[in-house]
Amino acid sequence: MTRSWLLMGLMVFGWSTINQVPSAYPEPYRPTDDAQVLERLSFKVTDPAAREIKGLRADLRNDPHHLESAVQLATRYIEQGRSEGDPRFLGQAQAILAPWWNEQTPPVSTILLRATIRQNAHEFDGALADLDQVLDRQPTNAQAWLTKASILQIQARYDEARRACQRLARLAASHVLLGCLSDLAGMTGQSAKSQELLRQVLSNSDLSSRERIWLATILAETAARTGAIREAEQSFSEAFKVGVKDQYLLSAYADYLLDQRRYQDIIFLLQSETRADGLLLRLALAEQALELPAFQNHTAELAARFAASRERGTTVHVREEARFTLALLHDAKQALPLAQTNWNVQREPADARILLESALAAGNRAAAQPVLDWLNRNHVEDFRLRQLAKQIQEALF
Repeated sequence: MTRSWLLMGLMVFGWSTINQVPSAYPEPYRPTDDAQVLERLSFKVTDPAAREIKGLRADLRNDPHHLESAVQLATRYIEQGRSEGDPRFLGQAQAILAPWWNEQTPPVSTILLRATIRQNAHEFDGALADLDQVLDRQPTNAQAWLTKASILQIQARYDEARRACQRLARLAASHVLLGCLSDLAGMTGQSAKSQELLRQVLSNSDLSSRERIWLATILAETAARTGAIREAEQSFSEAFKVGVKDQYLLSAYADYLLDQRRYQDIIFLLQSETRADGLLLRLALAEQALELPAFQNHTAELAARFAASRERGTTVHVREEARFTLALLHDAKQALPLAQTNWNVQREPADARILLESALAAGNRAAAQPVLDWLNRNHVEDFRLRQLAKQIQEALF
């Protein structure tokens, strides 16, 4: 799960401070029997969200081309997928958008949702093409600029990402601009300045729930990378106080707890969060460290999930599979090509770390060189990555 998924919680599901418009995919399965049970969803039918979804689905049964209802329903499915970590909701969102999906010039609202779905599928080039199409038609669309900045940052195209952030200066509230720029600053040798700005922004009592989670998580991860453990803990705590379920926050905090060797805390955090592959992986890592019997079953389940993902031809969880292969299967030779494939698609600190760890375990300095170059070229401040780089230089020369 990339950081862009954290940001999508704000972009797709609405801000009061930003203008709102809400590769090939297989054909969605369309049942012919209304009574057929396809999936038992995680929300109750009495929930307000469930009632809203039921009403929107009824509207679309009467008129599948009703744009407003389609956009609202697709947005709700994306939100549910984000909360539950279940990609099937994204497939449902895509099915709702089918009447406009392949149009040459679909409505802007559907292009933005298509970009979100492609972004989550790690089809970043396709998502960027969608966003450029939006910006050609609506150059002042702040949501599109923010989404574009997020994807460019994931690809380590930092100068382009910064320019996209700067376009928000006259289009969004100041804390949106500062959040976008602070995230980049924390990745490019300006962690202290990033943390200072984020602390200032978080003092704003008018932030929405999603905005506070977004900003507090950026601050927590930036602090953790620089060894500011107390601030990282406080920032994670602030994000959780919001009370909104967020898959990226769960995974980021679990990684932090793993680094602190707080394995029992991970068990408590994730024992009921096994639907998402990334969270199940982190749970299994904690179980392995504690030598719990559940570790074996969860390892087997993960192996089956990754095998099924390969059969479907999806590459969304390659980072997680590389980590699984290295840390749970202890197979560095198989983990390394997975980590390299992942690095070719996305280049966040977690992607750098699994590639360095795999290269070190496999004794392959050449494989680590792209990350070593990235670290030095961008002045990345991450003490764990720097430690790994030092180990590689000392052990593999």
